[in-house]
Amino acid sequence: MKRTNHEGARRIVVISTGGTIASRWQGTGYAADASGSDVLATAPLPEGVTVEVVDLFNVNSSRVTAAHQLALLRTVHETLADPGVDGIVITHGTDTLEETAFLLDLHHTDSRPVVLTGAQRPFGTGDGDGPGNLYDALQVASTVSDLGVLVVFDGRVHAARGTVKTQTLAADAFSDPSAERLGRVGFSRVDIERQPERPTPLPLPVAAYKADPAGTGPDALTLPRVAIVTHHSDGDPLLLNAAVAAGARGIVLVATGAGNATPEIAAAVADAVAEGVLVAVTTRVPAGPLAEIYTGGGAVDLVAAGALLTGTLRAAQARIAVLATLLADGGTGDPARSTALLRRLLDGPVRAEPALATGGSRSASAVAARA
Repeated sequence: MKRTNHEGARRIVVISTGGTIASRWQGTGYAADASGSDVLATAPLPEGVTVEVVDLFNVNSSRVTAAHQLALLRTVHETLADPGVDGIVITHGTDTLEETAFLLDLHHTDSRPVVLTGAQRPFGTGDGDGPGNLYDALQVASTVSDLGVLVVFDGRVHAARGTVKTQTLAADAFSDPSAERLGRVGFSRVDIERQPERPTPLPLPVAAYKADPAGTGPDALTLPRVAIVTHHSDGDPLLLNAAVAAGARGIVLVATGAGNATPEIAAAVADAVAEGVLVAVTTRVPAGPLAEIYTGGGAVDLVAAGALLTGTLRAAQARIAVLATLLADGGTGDPARSTALLRRLLDGPVRAEPALATGGSRSASAVAARA
């Protein structure tokens, strides 16, 4: 499907993947089944925009797998291989949108924007937020550049890195608990308020060329297993050790406080690292960085055991960083190489060039570098 409102319009490709924005009532609950063209038909187009739709897959995002995400990653790169494309909008379910956005951003080398959006209320409802979010996403995708992958929701523009779902049902579903929003959109204007920091992008992994969301390509059994284990009072190494025994090549430990667990868990981390398992430590606290402050099983001991602290990345995006590292490893199994790469993804953001605004009456504010 192609929609346009006048000649010379900026060409945006919408990649539809399902989620609430495409969900209709099924008798007992909602499920994704509306096509990308159906979803697009609910939203007006910003002035000067042409839209083409790609229906890639159509699932509730709680069912999204790494195979789905890698197929999407490949599709984004193939779409941007066409120099006539000015930007991409991806409609996606909100449950795992933060993971998909971060994976795309870790591999995004193009100055053209990739914008993810979705909805908190289902397709076709009278108070649905999908049409407005899609309109805003198209506005952003036709306006900015050099900002990496973005999340646009409820009039706010967020960088992929650090942005998580913070509301289960409210319209303002996404934010970065440790940073300010990237910008805002409304009244035919996009204002970018700060510059995102991103590590040097990774090349497209080999697995992306083979990924098939229909299930005939890489799936959870053939891709590296990366587990998330949460610490709590009475926490012990049982589940961490079980993940290693199940073949996990990466583990994200969700610690307490600024990155603390127990001496027993620190010892289990050391054993896992000795077996070549990548271990990253995040926290169950919503905001703030991790820090090496405490021993007795705290972050001091976890780092000494070979784990890496994830800064302000929380569990889901930390897992994506570990997965991306393992996929980039190319099957070499070199722990030192993988550890160095993961450290760069976690701790090595670089400042991008100032964002650019383009097109007609749309504008972007001057971009301030992040403090």
